[in-house]
Amino acid sequence: MLIGQAPGKVEAGSGKPFSGRAGRTLFRWLERAGFDETTAREKIYISAVTRCYPGAHPGGRGDRVPTREEQDRCADWLEAELRIIRPALVIPVGRLAIERFLPRLPLNELIGTSRTVDHAGGRSVVIPLPHPSGASSWIHEPGNKALVDKAVDLIAIELRNALKG
Repeated sequence: MLIGQAPGKVEAGSGKPFSGRAGRTLFRWLERAGFDETTAREKIYISAVTRCYPGAHPGGRGDRVPTREEQDRCADWLEAELRIIRPALVIPVGRLAIERFLPRLPLNELIGTSRTVDHAGGRSVVIPLPHPSGASSWIHEPGNKALVDKAVDLIAIELRNALKG
C-alpha cells in the first residue's frame, strides 16, 4: 500500500493518483525496484492521507499542505482502507504520510530505513520515501539520493516478498 499526502491539481482533474510530475519521479523509483508503472498500479493499492486537492501553496511553490483539521476529517477513510487491505508493506510518500506512521524525525533518519509498525489494519513493514515533487529540495541535498536508493532497494525486497503470498 502506497500512501501519499493528498491529490495534486493534475490528480484532482484526472482522478488518477500520482499522475503528475511527482508521479513520474515516484514511478521511476518503483521501476528501479522492479515494478514498471502499469504493474505497480495493478499490484500496489494507492491511497492518501487526505482526499481532496488542498490548493496551491500560498508561496506559489507546489501544493498547500493539508491542515491538521483536514487530515483528521479524512482519517477514517485511511483507517478503513488499512483495515480492508491489511498491507504487508506500507510506503508513505512525503513528510505528512510518513508522520502518520513513524516518529517525527529528520528525513535523513527515516529514508532508507525499514520499521515494523502497528496500525488500524494490523502490522506492516513501513519504508518511507521523500516527496517526489520538484517543490521538495531534500532530494538534492548531499547524501540524500543514496538514502532514496537504499529505500528503493528495501522496497524491492519487501514488494517481492509481499507479492509471493
